[in-house]
Amino acid sequence: MILSRPRPSSRLPAAVLSVLLTASALPSQAQDTPMRLDTRHMTLCLSRVADGFRHPWGLAQLPDGALLVGERGGRLTRIAADGSRLSIAGLPEVAARGQGGLLDLALHPRFGEDESGEHDWLYFTWSRPVADGAATALSRARLEGGRLIGIEPLFTQNRATDAGRHFGSRLAWRPDGTLLMSVGERGSPERAQDGGDHAGSILRLTETGGVPADNPFVGDPEVRDEIFSLGHRNPQGLIVADDGTAWSTEHGPRTGDELNRLVPGANYGWPEVSRGRDYVTFLPIGRDSAPGMRDPVHVFDGRFAPSGLTRVTSPAFAPWQGDLLAGGLRGEALLRLRLEGDTVIEREKVLDGEIGRLRTVDQGHDDTLYILNDAAEAGLWRLTPAVAGQAGASACPE
Repeated sequence: MILSRPRPSSRLPAAVLSVLLTASALPSQAQDTPMRLDTRHMTLCLSRVADGFRHPWGLAQLPDGALLVGERGGRLTRIAADGSRLSIAGLPEVAARGQGGLLDLALHPRFGEDESGEHDWLYFTWSRPVADGAATALSRARLEGGRLIGIEPLFTQNRATDAGRHFGSRLAWRPDGTLLMSVGERGSPERAQDGGDHAGSILRLTETGGVPADNPFVGDPEVRDEIFSLGHRNPQGLIVADDGTAWSTEHGPRTGDELNRLVPGANYGWPEVSRGRDYVTFLPIGRDSAPGMRDPVHVFDGRFAPSGLTRVTSPAFAPWQGDLLAGGLRGEALLRLRLEGDTVIEREKVLDGEIGRLRTVDQGHDDTLYILNDAAEAGLWRLTPAVAGQAGASACPE
């Protein structure tokens, strides 16, 4: 990738570094000057849509183009096309400690389809406070003006814990109308191999939180009916392609972060199989591979810490059609992965520290790629193709 944008570093002059750091912290509605990114196949523009968020997590785009941004602390905001904001009331109290809180957002796939509003549901995952600590939960609600109404609890994982980590928790709709939901192993690796425990698994649910009759473990007394696949550590990226192929990215321990193609009934090995290492000893955890356990399609370099995954579908990004975009927290990077079957045949770093830790990456329906970065003062960003000027050169609008 050819870089044509500055990145703060100790090698920059102090005056330039001061300007860059000040601009990134301004509580403005949008970045004044978009940043040009020259990538392998196209030139892009990176601009800030809105800022002032505290650890944002979930993102959903409404049919009118407005964006819903959820913050881990339990705040939900609607951002209109003109940049105006509306705080949404009515959320339940979340267990906002550690990695928990208000997590992913997803609209029903038929949201806004008809005047009756029958399918106009906003789904959200959250860490639900219970007697034993907190549990990853799924609810849905109607959005009416500035308030959520008619909240319906749909699912709560069994075996809650007071551990404040590894909640998951992404949502992705399948073409058959069922919903995939990721649940982390809550910091207890052995739970990922216990079929009687929802922790460390990908779930498949109906739109009302029930169990589809064709789930892979229905009728197996050793495995919970909701489980679609197991042996996961902490999946924080989840996407379903148009053909129904599901992909997830999940955190390894110290290294060993994975991209997995999700297969019904498969076991992805954690902690018996892992490419990661122990945080203290730095010794390998488990084996690289084992019979009956599915290997990752790709293992990310170093300590990437993946969170956020999308598939490029917009015609505006024609050279990237079908590619996956994976965000990294510790890696502070946006990676583009092109696959041929289960093999990554091209890999490109699109962002490399420009906006810090990446929490969420989403393909909008307005020819835009949206990104949430993760920080105490974070923002909503967008990637758009640069426009061709009169001389044929690509440029970002001023």
